[in-house]
Amino acid sequence: MSARKRVLSGMRTTGKLHLGHYHGVLTNWLKLQQEYDCYFFAADWHALTSEYQNPEIVKESTLDIFIDWLSVGIDPEQATLFIQSQIKEHAELHLLLSMITPLPWLLRNPTYKDSQTENGGEGDATYGFLGYPVLQAADIIIYKANLVPIGVDQLPHVELTREITRRFNHLYGEVFPVPEPILTETSKVNGLDGRKMSKSYNNAIYLSDDEAALKKKVSAMVTDVQRARRKDPGDPKQCNLFPLHTLYSNPAEIEEICSACPKAEIGCVDCKKILLRNLVDGLAPVHEKRRYYEERPEMVQEIIAAGAGKARAVAVETMRQVRKAVKISSD
Repeated sequence: MSARKRVLSGMRTTGKLHLGHYHGVLTNWLKLQQEYDCYFFAADWHALTSEYQNPEIVKESTLDIFIDWLSVGIDPEQATLFIQSQIKEHAELHLLLSMITPLPWLLRNPTYKDSQTENGGEGDATYGFLGYPVLQAADIIIYKANLVPIGVDQLPHVELTREITRRFNHLYGEVFPVPEPILTETSKVNGLDGRKMSKSYNNAIYLSDDEAALKKKVSAMVTDVQRARRKDPGDPKQCNLFPLHTLYSNPAEIEEICSACPKAEIGCVDCKKILLRNLVDGLAPVHEKRRYYEERPEMVQEIIAAGAGKARAVAVETMRQVRKAVKISSD
């Protein structure tokens, strides 16, 4: 029987995880860990590309992110969990890859181009921000990952990794497999105000929010802006609340809302009460596990250390092969 293909994915440690992370990334990780040899890492070096002036956020977020991962069911017996900065080989491979990566490849990166356009050419113009795709490539290929789970908007990033990988192999020999993207469908989760859920917008429902916080946030959610009064008919498709119903409410409740809302037989306050109840129930297992790991930080640290040990062993062997290919002494 052939070995399972390897998957690599990470999350930047820039704050608490919210429902957007849960339904956009973590539910997919739960499936992948059943089928593949998965490496999931906390990308604290990547976090510094935007939080270099606030490094305390990166430190505070790292342990919290692992607790969230474990709370939703990411299994350290099935997946390797580690912190990027604890595997120094990432930095070494990043340096070597930066020597062969043409500058125009980085300048055409959509994320960099958009940042410069939005900020008049002044924002995020650091070497680290420009070059982060090279570090991203190192993160992926140092584990010889075959597959990288992404949304369609991230395709250009993985394609750049593929170009860098092919260039390295052309120059020095076939050291790395060229990783393939796995396009993943992500559930639409908007924030309290209708925009994309984000810490920076202050509109997020966090996995760590207790019942009181959930009640406050659900009560404040924007609904159908065309429905000014209780007696006005509404449209669930135009309601910021409804996508969460599709994730947390049962089919009978969803059907009732779809029938009653357009006829003004149910008000937004009633709709929010239904969602709150189901959201509290749906997140209860996550909160229970979260309390368990919060009370046992030493257990979480042991899991991280074990993952780092496994990841480091792979990275060290890869770098031995890289140095040989590049003809750099390992002494």
